[in-house]
Amino acid sequence: MATPTTATGPTTGPLAADFAAVLPDTCVITDEVGLRSYECDGLTGFRQVPAVVVLPRDAEEVAACVRVCARHGVPFVARGAGTGLSGGALPVADGVVISLQKLRRILEIDVENRRAVLEPGVFNLDITRAASPHGLYYAPDPSSQQVCTIGGNVAENSGGAHCLKYGFTTNHVLEMEVVLADGSLVTLGGPTGDQAGPDLRGLFIGSEGTLGICTKVTVRLLQTPESVRTLLADFPSIEAAGDVVGDIVEAAIIPAAVEMMDSLAMEAAEAATGAGLTVDAPAALIVELDGPADEVDAEFEHLTAICERHGATRLHVPTEAEERARVWKGRKAAFAAVGRISPDYIVQDGVVPRTRLAEVLTRIAEMGRDAGLRVANVFHAGDGNLHPLVLYSEAAGEHDAAEELSTQIAELCVELGGSLSGEHGIGTDKACSMPRMFSPDDLDVMHRVRLGFDPDSRCNPGKLFPTPRLCGERPGPYRPHPLEEAGVIERL
Repeated sequence: MATPTTATGPTTGPLAADFAAVLPDTCVITDEVGLRSYECDGLTGFRQVPAVVVLPRDAEEVAACVRVCARHGVPFVARGAGTGLSGGALPVADGVVISLQKLRRILEIDVENRRAVLEPGVFNLDITRAASPHGLYYAPDPSSQQVCTIGGNVAENSGGAHCLKYGFTTNHVLEMEVVLADGSLVTLGGPTGDQAGPDLRGLFIGSEGTLGICTKVTVRLLQTPESVRTLLADFPSIEAAGDVVGDIVEAAIIPAAVEMMDSLAMEAAEAATGAGLTVDAPAALIVELDGPADEVDAEFEHLTAICERHGATRLHVPTEAEERARVWKGRKAAFAAVGRISPDYIVQDGVVPRTRLAEVLTRIAEMGRDAGLRVANVFHAGDGNLHPLVLYSEAAGEHDAAEELSTQIAELCVELGGSLSGEHGIGTDKACSMPRMFSPDDLDVMHRVRLGFDPDSRCNPGKLFPTPRLCGERPGPYRPHPLEEAGVIERL
């Protein structure tokens, strides 16, 4: 765990003065109290106080701030709402935080073409609120959608409960304006999502701020479905609930969402929201279907039959929109609500094939018992995106054990044929686990792509890639590329 320190490098004074030349004094933070407000994101175990925090008000000011960083040769980290859970917005010592919280305008709701043009500081849920009077909505819906921003969603390629049917952020972003490491403004993608040549739009989404800063984004809006039906089903075991998920997809039913919660998660969420969850049930599924009314009705009948076949102990169908919203509030409040049953916890994020859900949940329970820690599970079961919450007490000295267990769970996902992250990103938290998923050659290619955008590695350094500083590992011998040995190319 990083120790919070205050950056006091020799360039801080001249650096702050250069920022003051392009921004009002109120948009440059250098006092220690102000700086400490930005020392971490939602993963509070990693902390670092930056040298300067700047708050540009538009894209041109973002670019101007990046150019100041370039002149001084200092690294910078873009920050949205700070709700990330992987240490992706962790500041760099003697570096700069470029906060995008002032870029909050919804620039356009294009009803005819079903698009919205947004600044990166717009809250995810506010997109749907602006579009709903026109019968439209924005599909990706992270649990933190009330407070997370579209810029952060782009950085992490966020998903949400409804990503099973509708996909992740990358499936809904058409065009972006981004600031590169030299302060230049470029456009990636296009009004329809198409772009000649390589898909640089897709490359940028999910790059966790290592390729530049998004300053404007055009997203696709969808028509509000004709019918929505939600089922809350309790099961006698986690394994039974996991088997239901596979059968639903095998039956060619593609729900808008399939979420699973175990008893610990439901205990916390019910205490916080009164959503109507059965706290003593070992597991529950929240399944939502949407689309044309006749299709939804037919699929819903098939869905309930599958649940009954697997021994569902309760099938509850919210009939009113308000009741359905309460069920979803219980699910989306689960992360925060876990604080009611544990003083401290770590939220992990990984993916496994749907066919191995029951196996991975059994293994996680065994690992938790071996570590002497409880693990609550609440996650996107439809696409196998797990969110285990490792519960511990800092006061009891359990942090290191919890951190180790959390890492083991992420790496278990890779072992079972999945990935280290579904939507929270790698950030600082899982950078050291990347070699479990990628070969040295894979990582080398990724790094070379990054250098194409950011030759000096000043955009959010220390994230994604394992480094000796992060992992305590010794760098292996450098192996020159054959073209380098032939003198055709040179090493950057």
